[in-house]
Amino acid sequence: MSLSVIIPVYNEVLTLAEVLERVHQTGLADEIIVVDDGSTDGTWALLQDLKGKYNLQTFQHERNRGKGAAVHTAIQHATQDILLIQDADLEYNPSAYRTCRS
Repeated sequence: MSLSVIIPVYNEVLTLAEVLERVHQTGLADEIIVVDDGSTDGTWALLQDLKGKYNLQTFQHERNRGKGAAVHTAIQHATQDILLIQDADLEYNPSAYRTCRS
């Protein structure tokens, strides 16, 4: 089974690089989809800088529409069997993915 990690972001410039690195380090994500939901703090620019490093799919809402809308956008582009939503502020630790995958 393959895994899409969906990361909705809104003004997460301070934690975005760390969360992407941790998701990448798990070795479990077959694709990472990040949706910037209208950030105004430089998140989108940072995301574009990191895009090549992590082979991300990135999408941007021009204005903030809420986490649900960002997740919905990501789901529309996901191509893997399993979808996992990862908060960009590291509320959930990517190292826990292994305990969930059989």
